[in-house]
Amino acid sequence: MKIARIFAHRVELPLVEGSYKWSGGKSVSVFDSTIVGVETECGLVGYGEVCPLGPFYLPAYADGVRAGIRELGPHLIGWDPRELSKLNHRMDAALKGHPYVKSGIDIACWDILGQATGLPVCLLLGGHFGESIRLYRAISQLPPEEMARNVAGYRAQGYTRFQLKVGGDPDQDIARIRQARAILQPSDRLVADANTGWTQHEAMRVARAVSDVDVYIEQPCLTYEECLSVRRHTNNPFILDENVDGLDMLLRAKADLAMDVVNLKISKLGGLTKTRQVRDLCVSMGIAMTLEDSWGGDITTAAIAHLAHSTPEEFRFTSTDFNSYVTVSTATGAPRREQGFMQAATTPGLGIQPRPEVIGPRVLEVTR
Repeated sequence: MKIARIFAHRVELPLVEGSYKWSGGKSVSVFDSTIVGVETECGLVGYGEVCPLGPFYLPAYADGVRAGIRELGPHLIGWDPRELSKLNHRMDAALKGHPYVKSGIDIACWDILGQATGLPVCLLLGGHFGESIRLYRAISQLPPEEMARNVAGYRAQGYTRFQLKVGGDPDQDIARIRQARAILQPSDRLVADANTGWTQHEAMRVARAVSDVDVYIEQPCLTYEECLSVRRHTNNPFILDENVDGLDMLLRAKADLAMDVVNLKISKLGGLTKTRQVRDLCVSMGIAMTLEDSWGGDITTAAIAHLAHSTPEEFRFTSTDFNSYVTVSTATGAPRREQGFMQAATTPGLGIQPRPEVIGPRVLEVTR
């Protein structure tokens, strides 16, 4: 089996809430997503998706996905998409860095492997743990009272995990955390995610002010060293996200006891193959994980679900269903939220089928 063609579609994903706001005044109302297709000579087609959270979040941007595929694609024509490790080695040799470019291709090849073997991707990634996946809801940054109301509204929909977007004015953030926690049950989990938005002294101040609150502190500052300093001055559970972009940083953070939970984003790490490597190491080291991606629609949500289902439940802190945040459905067969939980498909591959009328024409195609 050989790759005959790699192609991509550009899809806009408007948000149900109108906009999504987080630290530093960052805001997005329509996400630019790239749906990647890999077609074999025997006619199998697999799909992946890459949707950066804007060019001001991680070193990734939407047009960069498509430009990268044009550059990388010719090096993969004629290769076997089922040989995932070999294919990733080839991608890394042909294009240094740019893991987000490789992610959609890698996911699409896992979809092909599942179709070729007749197995869902989660079984190929390690197994099927548990009946469902617990989800969190990200709460866009707004005044404290509005965020607390949104938490209450999503709790009524079945969510028990909430990620507050903080990283703004420290006084406002302290109020956001306290007001949101006040309306939750003791068994609910609350994360204050600054997305690198605080300076070190601001993060120290917020952490001290909420030291009596049952809340996780996530990625308070830009650099690893700043986050580690805050970690060493707080008793609140601590999550790292943006700083952990590979095995080297994970091992460093583990040695420094820098976090209790780590956030693994598929496209940040370069696809399911490399995320599985990091995931398996986390399991062996006893580190819980949020398993997700930067953003996306139905295909990204399907990939997240398969990754999460193949992870032992005691190490799954939470995941998310990005397709419920947007107004457009790009594929059939994708997971759907039910009372704060979702399930991966049990059909071969990712279990999805893109909607041609939604994803539109191809914006690029690479052949021999």
